[in-house]
Amino acid sequence: MTTTRLSFHGAAGTVTGSSFLLETRGKKLLVDCGLFQGPKAHRLKNWEPFSYSPSEIDQVMLTHAHVDHIGLLPKLKKQGYEGHIRCTHATADLAKILLPDTGHLQEEEAKWANKKGYSKHHPAKPLFTRQDAEAVIPLLAGVHYGEHFAPVDHVRAEYRDAGHILGSAMLDLKSQRLQGERKLVFSGDVGRPLDAILQPPSQVYNVDYLVLESTYGNRLHEEAEPVRELVRVINESMDRGGLLVIPSFAVGRTQTLLFLIRQLEAAGKIPKLPVYVDSPMAVEALSAHKAHIPQLNLMARKLTVAGTRIFHPEKLKLSVTRDESIAINKVRGGAIVISASGMVTGGRILHHLNERLPNPENTVLFIGYQAEGTRGRSLMEGKPTIRMFGGDVPVNARIESISGFSGHADHDEILAWLMGFNRAPERVFLVHGESAAAENMADLIRKQFGWDVTIPQQGDSFILDF
Repeated sequence: MTTTRLSFHGAAGTVTGSSFLLETRGKKLLVDCGLFQGPKAHRLKNWEPFSYSPSEIDQVMLTHAHVDHIGLLPKLKKQGYEGHIRCTHATADLAKILLPDTGHLQEEEAKWANKKGYSKHHPAKPLFTRQDAEAVIPLLAGVHYGEHFAPVDHVRAEYRDAGHILGSAMLDLKSQRLQGERKLVFSGDVGRPLDAILQPPSQVYNVDYLVLESTYGNRLHEEAEPVRELVRVINESMDRGGLLVIPSFAVGRTQTLLFLIRQLEAAGKIPKLPVYVDSPMAVEALSAHKAHIPQLNLMARKLTVAGTRIFHPEKLKLSVTRDESIAINKVRGGAIVISASGMVTGGRILHHLNERLPNPENTVLFIGYQAEGTRGRSLMEGKPTIRMFGGDVPVNARIESISGFSGHADHDEILAWLMGFNRAPERVFLVHGESAAAENMADLIRKQFGWDVTIPQQGDSFILDF
């Protein structure tokens, strides 16, 4: 029997900080190396030493480019990792955008904290710099969906489309042994079956061990048609004469929004409004999406073939420079501002909310999951003030939320995906979920299928027959 150890170093008992260590055949393979986000207790983990030696990792494999899956790579590299970082080609292109931007934001946050004096550390220092992040880029090694590679002898790896963001993937590992093949699958973040621009999640088979996300393990997406809700929010916001501010992830959600706004304009369901995308990272990610249109779903490809600029509302305005961002403050109403970050944890969205939240004519629309401890969660929960830049900002603007645009499958969509398995896995490990979500997802899987489900905590490890 060949034994393998799987240990959980992040996204275990929480949503963020994805990091799983697979030790097999004398090699150490790291799946994801993400930033912890949300409550302060989680964010402080980013500063803790790795619970393994980075220089001893033989290969890193990424599921997708969101920062909670790749954001600690600069720290890993700085502390001695020199191997390949395998991922899909689109993930590599997006990581080249996101990592330097994240390093820049770390530096800017430290500078602002020092200027305003609200850091407990003097002077405040960034977790890593833009230069640290750029040092990771030469290590990125892209592969195509379905292309086989061998992270270790006698183990075949391939990526399958997860439908979560551009380039997102399930990591499918198959071991070759005298006793027969064994399969371990890391789901990454599982997308929706009917996304506006992405392919549906791939179906996998013959799985022996499954590491499965549970972000929406205790929630269902709203039954209301999300596009209809978007039409309502946009038109009501314009009727009030205010500005519509949408905190949005620079990668994925922003491009979906632009696609839908263009579609709704063309159908005459919303007015043709100035649409500001105020995020250098989102602007670069837009270019990456255009470069990878063959990976999008049939509708997006069909429109592109017909000559449609699928991500361009008629009055699209891309804000890259600081001056262009500041100029948006002069816009009083009748416009849409889309800016990162999606959970209001940093970035230019903070400045827009600082400016717009006190005015009841304005609207803030959330279109994705808001993790515990983030400003986005606080706003959705109806907190009367939000702390930003060392002060408390009154929340008088209207707060709206549409969950149907989430990039995560809800628990029924996860169950439907699992129903496609041709046999029961020996064990399912639930990760990427707050405790209530993971517990509910585990109960649903046990009830529906009778499978063996484990909810690991950070630091837990398990011996696998792989």
